[in-house]
Amino acid sequence: MFTGTYTAIVTPFRDGKIDETALRRLIQMQIGAGVDGIVPVGTTGESPTVDFEEHVRVVALSVKFAARKIKVIAGTGGNATKEAIYLTQEAEKAGADASLQVAPYYNRPTQEGLFQHFAAVARATKLPIILYNIPGRCGVEIAVDTVVRLARECRNIIGIKEAGGSADRVSQLRAALGPKFTILSGDDSLTLPFMAVGAQGVISVASNVIPREVARMVRAFASGDVATAMKLHAKFYPLFKDLFIETNPIPVKAAMAMLGWIAEEYRLPLVPMSPANREKLRQTMKACGILKEETARLRASARAGYNPAKR
Repeated sequence: MFTGTYTAIVTPFRDGKIDETALRRLIQMQIGAGVDGIVPVGTTGESPTVDFEEHVRVVALSVKFAARKIKVIAGTGGNATKEAIYLTQEAEKAGADASLQVAPYYNRPTQEGLFQHFAAVARATKLPIILYNIPGRCGVEIAVDTVVRLARECRNIIGIKEAGGSADRVSQLRAALGPKFTILSGDDSLTLPFMAVGAQGVISVASNVIPREVARMVRAFASGDVATAMKLHAKFYPLFKDLFIETNPIPVKAAMAMLGWIAEEYRLPLVPMSPANREKLRQTMKACGILKEETARLRASARAGYNPAKR
């Protein structure tokens, strides 16, 4: 089963291209921090603005750098079924462990359309498939009945990333699908509430910045150490919220750049944070003990080969 902590890893850019050296460093850091896996080229990985060649390349590099030490759930969804099939088959060839399939966006299919879309992708691959329900971005929800139908008729559809913001829906999914179907939180701030009613982990944005802490929180709750999990949740809750103060992945990339891990580079239509929100995020990182003295940041920047003056 795909349980535990999976980092929705950013796609680092430098001078308009994928920064493969930075990606390798980030994945090695995730391995060292004890996460269970990574999810490349999802929302946080800026999948809408990488082309097909780049998309396939990032997945292949992620598999290579993970080196079977952690799992790779490749983000290979799309709003065109043919494209989702192509990306999923390429991820399978690259050696990914599973595929994350977001609900088709913008075209807003019916529930029958959603079923036919996901079923077609499932038939085209042997990879385990984790559905991704995020109605706030897609404009459509994968109904509980549709999830049940897909799980029943497609043996390789084995889980769902739930980012609809409702613990009640997680309860409905768990009751309808039984204990073997994987449910992962898609919101860091709701990980513990979701786990309390049946989720088994998280696909996390925050673990780009604090992988060890998020993994520890999830493991603590799963093992029954609720007090430790709650303490970690309370400490990092302000960060969980402020990483979404602007559109994801703008804040998390800004945070990682502050730490000297990547160049703060996006592709239009994403743009850098506003000065006020950047300062708010910086203060939250300091309050959480993530961002220490300025000198430490500069040393980290130098090690990463990143010049903060170019931010």
